[in-house]
Amino acid sequence: MIDFDAHLAPYAAHSSKSRGRRHPEPAAGSRSEFQRDRDRIIHSTAFRRLEYKTQVFLNHEGDLFRTRLTHSIEVAQIARTLARSLRLNEDLVEAVSLAHDLGHTPFGHVGQDVLNECMKDHGGFEHNLQSLRVVDHLEEHYGAFDGLNLTFETREGILKHCSLTNARQLGDLGQRFIDKKQPSLEAQLANLADEIAYNNHDIDDGLRSGLLSMKQMEEVELFARLHHQVVQQYPGLPGRRELYETIRLMITAMTADLVEESCRLLKEAAPQSIEDVRNGPPLIRFSTKMREETTALKRFLYANLYRHYKVNRMRVKASRIVRELFDAFMTDPVLLPFDYQVASGDTMKQARKIADYIAGMTDRYAIREHKRIFSLDEL
Repeated sequence: MIDFDAHLAPYAAHSSKSRGRRHPEPAAGSRSEFQRDRDRIIHSTAFRRLEYKTQVFLNHEGDLFRTRLTHSIEVAQIARTLARSLRLNEDLVEAVSLAHDLGHTPFGHVGQDVLNECMKDHGGFEHNLQSLRVVDHLEEHYGAFDGLNLTFETREGILKHCSLTNARQLGDLGQRFIDKKQPSLEAQLANLADEIAYNNHDIDDGLRSGLLSMKQMEEVELFARLHHQVVQQYPGLPGRRELYETIRLMITAMTADLVEESCRLLKEAAPQSIEDVRNGPPLIRFSTKMREETTALKRFLYANLYRHYKVNRMRVKASRIVRELFDAFMTDPVLLPFDYQVASGDTMKQARKIADYIAGMTDRYAIREHKRIFSLDEL
């Protein structure tokens, strides 16, 4: 029998000690439980849809901008590297990283915000909960159960945030929010790998789009310091290479800081098991200085990229598409595909089905569906 956990630290998530699946299954044999989770996620319909879901720029705005799919792959790469350095479970952090955005709406965060507004009288909408709903219920691949039947640990990592109201409805999975306990170190790590990935690739996409300039980026201390190093080491380097070298150094600085600070915290706390981790404080963190620098970077990107007037124009269009689709389907559920119509007339159930339908759309499908519903030229 293969020992998949031999190299792991005692405080890591060991697949042999997993809290199991909602529906018991025999062991996979040649794969660990978390490898099996990763494989199911990669083969899921929701994962393929991420190719055409917005990160910052809509898919049709350019072939080289990040999508939810490429973002998730970048998160997984960073997370695996970090996990190896900390002797955590690489397969688990990869599974969590690849699944964390499965429930994201089309059009990025604006789609989520508008759908949440539309659902305010029907239980609300939050993409972490929707990702869990996708892997627990909405995927249809297996004869024995709905969803992907992932392990507790992968599902725990997907659910980064949760209100107490929703937590009380999730049983064991929601209990940590009620008891104010921590998730596994792998879940904590995947969350910060997500931050490292989007902070850096949004700079790249922002500069590629022309919405940001290198002169503007010099306002960010972390970027300016590392960019200066690149210019000194490679004088006269062409623009794209100069940028890529800077971003490479930024990712290296963030990951190195995270490993160093987390090692320090782990040494101080000395957890001997995953249960010690759950009962303690967060142990995967940036240093105070790096937290300050990454916070400043996020504030800069919010003010200069995410709220750029050209991005705002698309936000307004996307908001209208999501809101008008939701209102049309609620008013006339017969416009929905049969699988999403609720025969009982239960308004709450119908609203949730509509949220599932819209959240599952890619950007381009949502645009086409809006035209089909509202344009006389579309049938």
